[in-house]
Amino acid sequence: MLCSNKWIDYELLDCSGGEKLERWGKYILVRPEPQAIWKSTREHSGWREFDAHYERSVSGGGKWSNNKLPDNWRINYNLPHTLAFNVALMNFKHTGLFPEQAINWEYIIDKISSAGRKINVLNLFAYSGGATLAAASAGAAVCHVDASRGMVSRARENAQLSNLGDKPIRWIIDDCTAFVQREIRRERKYDVIIMDPPSFGRGPSGEVWKLEDSLYDFIELCKGVLSDDPLFVLINSYTTGLSPSTLSYISQSILGGNAQSYELGLPVTASGLVLPCGAACRLEF
Repeated sequence: MLCSNKWIDYELLDCSGGEKLERWGKYILVRPEPQAIWKSTREHSGWREFDAHYERSVSGGGKWSNNKLPDNWRINYNLPHTLAFNVALMNFKHTGLFPEQAINWEYIIDKISSAGRKINVLNLFAYSGGATLAAASAGAAVCHVDASRGMVSRARENAQLSNLGDKPIRWIIDDCTAFVQREIRRERKYDVIIMDPPSFGRGPSGEVWKLEDSLYDFIELCKGVLSDDPLFVLINSYTTGLSPSTLSYISQSILGGNAQSYELGLPVTASGLVLPCGAACRLEF
């Protein structure tokens, strides 16, 4: 398991009974966590004195309650170049950032910094830009693609906060499949492809995306924009039914190279356990 254990502005304080207690900067949140099916004594005062709590509804979805927070606030991740992010209470329990991805940001920076050449990066389903900022801070030219206008706007804000606003980043609001198809026709190539596809979604024409059914074909499509001298491909998955090994088998069978896949995790302060938070496949050439 790869554990993101270098955070200062984020801390997973405790997990218990399908919920997690977190510190985001100076604010304490309680959010659902389906992996935390164990129960603890919940001794930490934050379980009773939180700033906001996302409560699920029996009819589906949920809402934030006890909200004592500003509209957004800033947290940093300290690397050779500090990455800064605006976080906020968003729909369906999210904050606009997945802190377990920090271990991948470190990997991205290390690989690009040591490549010894100019690297072009394609970041698909790029969300609020953590991987984009990491790659740009290491000197890469990045194409950041996400279908959500709001998340691309948030990613651009994060680039400015991180003093990376002048870096060569293309900000693209588009369906990722449609964009890759156009890049193939344009004969554009990338040395690094990063993707964080959703478990489920719908395309611009209503087509259904289900990761288990769509991932193989999507990676095969992305082969058409991979350069002749690729550096790595990084694939993230939050689909619990898709094992890390499956990511390796799919990516390596299509793209070649050497794939290693891992669980991602966050250390739990109260128990010393590591909470599983999805999987990542690193394919190197």
